[in-house]
Amino acid sequence: MRLSHFHLATTRETPADAEIVSHQLMLRTGMIRKLAAGIYTWSPLGLRVLRRVEAIVREEMNRAGAIEMLMPSIQPRELWEETGRWEKFGGQLLKIRDRKDADYCYGPTHEEVVTDYARNELHSYKQLPINFYQIQMKFRDEIRPRFGVMRAREFLMKDAYSFHLSPECLAREYDNMHAAYTRIFTRLGLKFRAVRADSGAIGGDASQEFHVLADSGEDAIAFSDASDYAANLEAAEALAPAEPRPAPSEELREIETPTQTTCEAVAELMGIALSRTVKSLALFGENGFTLALLRGDHDANEIKLAKVPGLADYRMATEAEILEHLGSEPGFLGPLNTKKPIHLIVDRTVAAMGDFVVGANRRGYHLAGVNFGRDLPEPEHVVDIRNVVAGDPSPDGQGRIGIARGIEVGHVFQLGQTYARALEATVTDEAGKPQVMHMGCYGIGVSRIVAAAIEQNHDEAGIIWPDPMAPWQVAICMINPKRDQAVTAAAETLLAELTAAGLDVVLDDRGLRPGAMFADIELIGIPHRVVVSERGLAAGTFEYRHRRASDSEAVDRATLDQRLGLGSHG
Repeated sequence: MRLSHFHLATTRETPADAEIVSHQLMLRTGMIRKLAAGIYTWSPLGLRVLRRVEAIVREEMNRAGAIEMLMPSIQPRELWEETGRWEKFGGQLLKIRDRKDADYCYGPTHEEVVTDYARNELHSYKQLPINFYQIQMKFRDEIRPRFGVMRAREFLMKDAYSFHLSPECLAREYDNMHAAYTRIFTRLGLKFRAVRADSGAIGGDASQEFHVLADSGEDAIAFSDASDYAANLEAAEALAPAEPRPAPSEELREIETPTQTTCEAVAELMGIALSRTVKSLALFGENGFTLALLRGDHDANEIKLAKVPGLADYRMATEAEILEHLGSEPGFLGPLNTKKPIHLIVDRTVAAMGDFVVGANRRGYHLAGVNFGRDLPEPEHVVDIRNVVAGDPSPDGQGRIGIARGIEVGHVFQLGQTYARALEATVTDEAGKPQVMHMGCYGIGVSRIVAAAIEQNHDEAGIIWPDPMAPWQVAICMINPKRDQAVTAAAETLLAELTAAGLDVVLDDRGLRPGAMFADIELIGIPHRVVVSERGLAAGTFEYRHRRASDSEAVDRATLDQRLGLGSHG
């Protein structure tokens, strides 16, 4: 490949609307160009990287026994109504109508379509297990697309779906896909972690996410410092304190807090640790008005709250509802002296506290020295409703929790019979009786991986691609080729020989000055740079520099081959 025959459009300026490094560098290198909000054109350079990722994903899926297919991106409303997701999926579902006024959606995922395919194609247990996959553009109408392809509306995804006669068979394929994903991200040269996760809108019985570790990651990951336990923050369990609740040692008393409406302000006024305060969240769910108690320095976990019986579709209570049930205004809420009987949910940590501080349900006042069993009844509904924090004991009993940032690039689900039952996808078993199939679902964000890799691999000069993802493995640069034809001849010979040896090589023959040429090669992140110059030819050497190295070195051809992972040049 010669750069003079390729479309490369780099820029030195950092785009003002690009917030994160990957977005900035993908625009500066010309890998992507924005067409509309969250919709991008992939340039020839960007596509080369995208295809690298896609090829490794395809190879490992095939190796794992999955079978590739391609399903329509436009899906009929009727299928989504069979599963109840036409309305449930929400505003992310882009709905369209054809000339006959029939409703469709642009597929954000393909559970409905593949299950419809399976119910028409699979009839006997002898056809199971089977795993279908595709690599295809998806569309989710993000309310706020941002960060370039990291959170785009249109994105390239590998989605796979397996069908089984039993949960045990599904579990085996789930493990198989987990192993395949581990191989994929390892081959791509990424630092990643598999974490336990909530199944979210996809649904199902069990799931794990694969996260590329990066400081800019949107997701917080909780991990053990003494084991391989890792979980998305929304799914990480906060254990109950091991120590028993202390006996009351203070009298219940009222504290005047005229302007202190937060736990932080109350703790500062009283000169106590924030961990001795308890905040009250006023919620409204199926059971009506609910008060959830959390320690003052802890944050509520919305996913966990929604799993509490009666809070599946909860919302925050209005000020009118708070006044009606507690007789107070926000900022001074608590579980004592309520105007009406309330439903109380208590976090595990709060249930083990003594002599704590809560709102008095009276403007300008809080209560101190509050204890369960004396001032409050023993809590009936003790649940885990908070985010874990660094230093918490690991749920697997080994070590302590640490928090890292990650970018989700893959997700595996054990769907169970959720979709197969809704769509009546059955096969006959050995006894000739119809059985609803069990399903697994396995997704990888192919285009997202590209951005995640940049977030993890960059410096001030630009991208530092892991070798397997780079648009080219080697860049050959010529110094003053017009002045010395021998430089051109040597560079072209090297291009031919390295290409014949199986390397993907690009020759920079654009005629740029060395500084501008080297800056481009560094910006687009090519792992190996080889410079052919008049001086080097006279000395019988090439100037070699790896993208991660701080300095270049003069090497002979045999050493160059070693640096490029080849055997000695014959």
